[in-house]
Amino acid sequence: MEIILATQNLDKTKEFTKLLNTDQISLIPISQFGINMDIEETGKTYQENALLKARYAHQQLPHKSILADDSGLSIDVLDGYPGIYSARFAGLNTPYKDKIEEIWHLLEPFEQKNWHASFHCSLVYIDASGQEKTFNAACNGIIIPEMRGKNGFGYDPIFYVPEYKMTTAEMEPELKNRISHRGQATKLWKDYMLALENSYDK
Repeated sequence: MEIILATQNLDKTKEFTKLLNTDQISLIPISQFGINMDIEETGKTYQENALLKARYAHQQLPHKSILADDSGLSIDVLDGYPGIYSARFAGLNTPYKDKIEEIWHLLEPFEQKNWHASFHCSLVYIDASGQEKTFNAACNGIIIPEMRGKNGFGYDPIFYVPEYKMTTAEMEPELKNRISHRGQATKLWKDYMLALENSYDK
C-alpha cells in the first residue's frame, strides 16, 4: 500500500522508511508530487500541527492516504520549550550545532541535575476517504552539556537516556528506532495499518 509522507525533511523520510521496515507499506515523499509543505504551523500542540500538515496534504491530494508528523524536544525547566518550535528554534535554517549552543545558553541558570527533557512525536494518518487517526508517543531523557555520538540528527547528540547510559546519537539505529518517540509512534501506526489490511484480507 502506498502512503504519502507529508514532509520535505529528507532526514525524516529516511528515518520513517527505516522504522517501517516492511514491504507492505511504501512511503512516497510529497515532494514527488511537486507540493510544497512550507505551511504556517499555528497549532499549540504537536498533534494540532500534525493535523494541519496532514489536512493540507490531503487537500492537495484528496484521493491519497496521507501520513504527517510533528515532533520536538520539550525541556522541563524551560516550561516545555522549544517544544513545537524545535525545528524553527533559533531560526529555521540554523544548523543544529548552533541550536544546541542556544539550548545550553538557556539552561545556564538552572542546575544540570534538573535538565530533564522529553522528545515527543504526534503522527496523523488520513486515509483516502478522509478518516483521521492520531498516534502519540514520547521518550524521556536528560540534556547533557556536551555533544556525544555520530548517529541520528537534530538534538540527538545532547539527549541522554539514563536507562541506556548513552545519548540517542550514540545508539545503534536498531535501539534508537525501538525506544525513540518517532519509533514508538511509527510502530503504533504500523501495527494499526497492518491489522487494518489483514482485516480486509479476511
